[in-house]
Amino acid sequence: MNSAPIVYIRFDQKILIDMGKSINFTGQPVLSQLLKFIDKQKILDLSQKMGCERYVKSLDGYTHLVVMLFGVLKHFDSLRELEIGMFAEANKLQHLGIDYMVRRSTLAEANKRRSQEFFANVYSMLLEQYGPFLADSRSRKEQKDWERLLFMMDSTTISLFDNILKGVGRHPKSGKKKGGLKVHTVMRYVVGVPMVVQLTSAAKHDHYLLKEVHLPQNATLAMDRAYIDYAQFQRLTEEGVCYVTKMKKSLIYKVLKSTTYVNSKGLVTHTDQHIIFEKGDLRHTSRRVELWSKNKKKSAVLLTNNFELSVEDIEEIYKRRWAIETLYKQLKQNFPLHFFYGESVNAIEVQTWVVLIANLLCTIMQHKLKRHCSFSNLVTMARLMLMYYVDFIAFLEKPEKDWEYILQKANYEPPNVDPALEFVFD
Repeated sequence: MNSAPIVYIRFDQKILIDMGKSINFTGQPVLSQLLKFIDKQKILDLSQKMGCERYVKSLDGYTHLVVMLFGVLKHFDSLRELEIGMFAEANKLQHLGIDYMVRRSTLAEANKRRSQEFFANVYSMLLEQYGPFLADSRSRKEQKDWERLLFMMDSTTISLFDNILKGVGRHPKSGKKKGGLKVHTVMRYVVGVPMVVQLTSAAKHDHYLLKEVHLPQNATLAMDRAYIDYAQFQRLTEEGVCYVTKMKKSLIYKVLKSTTYVNSKGLVTHTDQHIIFEKGDLRHTSRRVELWSKNKKKSAVLLTNNFELSVEDIEEIYKRRWAIETLYKQLKQNFPLHFFYGESVNAIEVQTWVVLIANLLCTIMQHKLKRHCSFSNLVTMARLMLMYYVDFIAFLEKPEKDWEYILQKANYEPPNVDPALEFVFD
């Protein structure tokens, strides 16, 4: 049997040897390695149980999910691009666990008819399976008591060009109102991905989710001032949940106790007050903490029902709320949420759920790495190498491994090679 030809390449006055195959070579494409986190049979069983396979000939729930993940990870902005991209990888479909080449008309119909609840349940199933792994990947020794059960609540709006879902606000010049999708999210800090997700029109008020969510006892919830609701604050207190939020200036309250703290220079650092809100028959006791920055003349006022935590901890809890803003930025920058593969409400929600699933799979892959790799770099490399036969984790652990191997081989002087030649084939 003849061995593969060795190619001698002249480069920077040295002769390098290209063996034609990466030493990180694997038998599965990168997308297939991401799909290993998903149990195909469980997805098919879920789709069957939810009645999503009725009148379906070929595009089952699992194939639909894989094709949509392919489009989202490759950043395709239309079904036509997705269809052509699938044809380009026709010889690798079996590695993805599918044997059907989907057409854009079929996919458009599936996005319109297959319920977004199926993809929502897929996300919940994956989160239940990998949530403990993501939480345990952080060092417990460095965590404070409140950090282990720290949750953040917020929402973000995805603008739509058509008024498919009721938008919020109007354009300052044209006065026209675009459609909008609002993603209401609860995220656990140590997990780093959405734990609870509700999709509504952009006109839905933020505090809608506060009424729906019930957190475990001794949990801490950080949120912004859009969630001010005395009745819900009282409910959280009765359920043993600590909340920390920013206080609105217009709130009316009565001060029960007040303590002012100053530094060695006589400047006020913070004020700690016990206050009570009264609204009809409702009475809610809370703690008002006003923090004065060294460099700013304005103060920040935080509200909490925890009277035992230090002021520093309360301030730190609210600062951790920024993690959910970072999550939204991560989703919008790394995945296609500014264009959609369909114009129906269901199609838009399906793509949003697929983006969340892709984000979860990439986060799991990131946590399996021993070396640090930013999420954006990981998603970029996944997009570029999605159908390459490369051990993705091994590559990300040491991207320069192939190049170092080539440089080592450059010291080898092959016999009977004319140094004047640029390329010599043996």
